[in-house]
Amino acid sequence: MATQRIAFKVHGTVQGVGFRDFTQRRASEFELKGWVKNTHCGRVEGEAQGHQDSISKLVKEINNGPRLAHVVKVEKKELDVKEGESHFGVKRTSESTFEST
Repeated sequence: MATQRIAFKVHGTVQGVGFRDFTQRRASEFELKGWVKNTHCGRVEGEAQGHQDSISKLVKEINNGPRLAHVVKVEKKELDVKEGESHFGVKRTSESTFEST
């Protein structure tokens, strides 16, 4: 099965509702590597890498989000695969690095 890496940006009520922890737990369950963070503009974004079916499962999960979230839109784009990551982590809040295609 092919390895894939995506970047994702989640719009809606996604901060202050446990979205990063939710995403980290799901990504770890699906054996994905990468990261998730809040952005200063009120969104959640991250990168996930692993088998294509696991990536699809994660995208489906983040489209729903945790119980208190209200997801309006999920943007995603494919990236080049990165080497050297050992887990799926939570990063500190920072500026968005997601560039729409």
